[in-house]
Amino acid sequence: MLKSLKSPLLLSAMLSATLGLTACSSPSSESTDSTATDSAATDTAADKLDTKFLTIATGGASGPYNIIGTSLSEVYVKTFGVNSKTQTTGASVENVNLLTQGKVDMVLALSDVVTDAVEGKNNFDKPITNIQQIAVLYPNVVQIVTTKKSGIKNIEDLRGKRIAVGDQGSGTEVNARTLLEGFGITYDDVTVDYLGFSEAADGMKAGKIEAAFFSSGLPNSSLMELEQGLDLQLITINQDKLKEIIATKPYFKTFEIPAGTYGNDAAIPTAAIMNALLVSSELSEADGYKLTKALFDNLDGLKTAHQAANDISLATAREGMVAPIHPGAKKYYDEQAAK
Repeated sequence: MLKSLKSPLLLSAMLSATLGLTACSSPSSESTDSTATDSAATDTAADKLDTKFLTIATGGASGPYNIIGTSLSEVYVKTFGVNSKTQTTGASVENVNLLTQGKVDMVLALSDVVTDAVEGKNNFDKPITNIQQIAVLYPNVVQIVTTKKSGIKNIEDLRGKRIAVGDQGSGTEVNARTLLEGFGITYDDVTVDYLGFSEAADGMKAGKIEAAFFSSGLPNSSLMELEQGLDLQLITINQDKLKEIIATKPYFKTFEIPAGTYGNDAAIPTAAIMNALLVSSELSEADGYKLTKALFDNLDGLKTAHQAANDISLATAREGMVAPIHPGAKKYYDEQAAK
């Protein structure tokens, strides 16, 4: 009899407690808590990369590649908390090789070098198949300089001269050789020194070389310093002849160095090659998407880092790609185009 009385009392107490808890917790608050949890999970996923390391191969320490690459690395650290850093290199050819070998994760390179890599020509023994492109960046402008007293006015005048053509295997050296050959000049017709930007500037100051190729975004910091202590002369490239070269080397484009860039009174006709931002084809689609998005979300910071980044644009980021596009980058561009 006592047991039967206790059971209804216990059941009643349990029902009362349950009703009390239900009254204190509305359906709307349960929904809010769930949404907040889902949102936090989504935010966490959006702020993380699959990869834990992101090394960006750039170029010489004083060049735009390194300045822009360092700024981009800082963006990735801030945005994703990834361990990102830059690596100074001999630039384009070395960068592509490092990426192919899995020693770096992202590189900047000239489109002519990337074209050679994809086709397996010149500096590359066979076609490279494990690289993909994130974006077309800004034009690398061919800046050929001498002194006014040298008497050198145009690229044809370089025959028989001692010239710096960039680090061996660099993008500067590749397009210097290609342009010279387009004007009927081989390395047998000149004395070549393989010098990077800083070394070439020092050679010009010391009078050890008569002219030098600087292929970079505008302005080049080494040339700006050189201008302060030397009577610089920018060498012109005949645009009609350049158009003939473009017919077989479509990665080149006609270009003018604006008046006043290095104290020049008039614009200087020259050539330019677009820069490419590349990653390994092993990079996940999700990471490719996030890295591309972060690049364009933070363009203002890159432009502050170096003037050359002013020519990086979402509108032109897919124009003239020379390597297969990374699927994550394609997803981002397709989304932007649909807006």
